[in-house]
Amino acid sequence: MSQAFFQRHILRGVTRQKLSLAVLSGVTAIGMGTAVAQTSAPSQTSALQAQGIANPTAAWTEFCNRLPSECTLDLTEPRTITLTSQLWTTLTSINKRVNQTIRAKTDDDHWGIADRWNFAEDGYGDCEDYQLVKRRTLVQQGWPRRALRMAVVIDELGAGHAVMLVSTDRGDFVLDNKKDAILPWSQTGYTYIKVESADATAWASLGGIMTSPTTAANR
Repeated sequence: MSQAFFQRHILRGVTRQKLSLAVLSGVTAIGMGTAVAQTSAPSQTSALQAQGIANPTAAWTEFCNRLPSECTLDLTEPRTITLTSQLWTTLTSINKRVNQTIRAKTDDDHWGIADRWNFAEDGYGDCEDYQLVKRRTLVQQGWPRRALRMAVVIDELGAGHAVMLVSTDRGDFVLDNKKDAILPWSQTGYTYIKVESADATAWASLGGIMTSPTTAANR
């Protein structure tokens, strides 16, 4: 996710004070980084609460026009997943495998444009491409797309970043190409801007919700 994208879609809704605090939290997180083992289903956490509507990114709109089935919302699907130990193992395995398979490349370098959503078919992609591959893989294994939502955040460097929120009966968890560890949303150190809606083919605002620094290792 490029700096130009960040300036267009994120700074509009977040104050400079929040941005400074987000950067400080991220720097602290990097300094505290330690490995997190994930061998069993996590403890109960909370769910992120939407705070109104938000404008989708132009790249998401283009992606949905190009691949409408990837954005179609089935309201008969559950909003949350009942998270068993077996499903948690699947989730952590897919997150790690995709992170290790795709090689990072910005959209500017890859496509010659500021922001483009794709499936990294050639093995290269940026943040949203990693998450789209993870989501497609999970959906192919029977997971409900409605519970797997793309989100825009401010990362530990104060830059725009895309992650995937997995909504479960134990709370919302974050799949991220920066970390192999899957964390509760409240432990990432990110500032949450907006997320795909679970009720319409649209986006919902998260109001710039800030979290505390994580102790998980960054990749």
